[in-house]
Amino acid sequence: MTKIAVFASGTGSNYDAIIEAEKNGTLDAEVALLVCDTPNAKVLEKANEYGTPTFAFDPKQYRNKEMFEAKLVEILQLEKVDLIVLAGYMRLIGETLLRPFEGKIINIHPSLLPAFPGLDAIGQAFDAGVKVSGVTIHYVDEGMDTGKIIAQAPVQIEDDMSREDLQKAVQQVEHTLYPATIQKLITRGE
Repeated sequence: MTKIAVFASGTGSNYDAIIEAEKNGTLDAEVALLVCDTPNAKVLEKANEYGTPTFAFDPKQYRNKEMFEAKLVEILQLEKVDLIVLAGYMRLIGETLLRPFEGKIINIHPSLLPAFPGLDAIGQAFDAGVKVSGVTIHYVDEGMDTGKIIAQAPVQIEDDMSREDLQKAVQQVEHTLYPATIQKLITRGE
C-alpha cells in the first residue's frame, strides 16, 4: 500500500479530506505521517484525533533550511513514505528534500495556475475580478507553484460572492479533487 506523508501548516482541511477518503475506501493509501512546521497548528490536534503519527518542528530551531529538510528526509525514509502531499504547507521545498523525492511531491493550489501563484491566490483572483478561478494540483519543483500540472478544476465566481464565499467554494472543490487525484496517481503507479 502506498504510504503518504501530508505536510500542513494550518487547520488541515485538506488533511481531513484525505483521511476521510482513506477511511471510506476511495483512497487506497495509508497516511503514515503528518509533518507540520507550526508546532501549535490545529492540524496537529486533528492528526492526534485520527491517530496519525506526527512530526512537528519549528524551523527556527535549525541553523538553516538544509538542516531541517535533511531531518525530514531521514524521517520520511525511516517511515518508507512513497508520496509527499503538501496540503497548506506554507514553505518552498528546497533541493535537500526535492532531490530524494523527485516526482514524488505534489501540491494543491487555490487557483488555475499559472494564474495567481503564491500567497493569497483566492484574494488575488477575487481582487482581480476574474469570473473563473479554481484549483490546481501540481508536482513540486524548485519554483513557487511552477511544477507540472496534474489536475485542475474551475470554480465560477458569481457577482454576489464575497471573498469568504469564494474560499468556501474553492475548498469544496479541493476536498474532492485532491483525494481523487492522489488515487489516480497511485493507480497509474506514479
